[in-house]
Amino acid sequence: MDLKSAIRTYQFAERAKSELIVGSHLTTALIQFPLTEKPGGKRMLVMVLESIRSELDFAYGDTGLSEFKKAIDHLNEAISLTESMDLGAASERIGRAVSAATTAAQAAWETLKEHELL
Repeated sequence: MDLKSAIRTYQFAERAKSELIVGSHLTTALIQFPLTEKPGGKRMLVMVLESIRSELDFAYGDTGLSEFKKAIDHLNEAISLTESMDLGAASERIGRAVSAATTAAQAAWETLKEHELL
């Protein structure tokens, strides 16, 4: 991986990881919502997850890395599970998306380390 690609990939991956972790926290928080608040919470959570998916789409389009595509696929599953209110499974799929983004970050990190930028 060339240095310019490594920098972009690392930035995309770290941002994706942060956003996915927030999405996971919101997913588990929705479990505790009062019954009357769950429908609105679910709509907002789906919107947040779709926003994260857009960021991952952008990262995948820019880098072409399969790890970002894997993260998108896991997030798509999480969105579907959230819509079905299977929030435990949705949180687990988001965890898989975090893992995929971490793999992308690791590859970039190695290049950045070789150039003594990290």
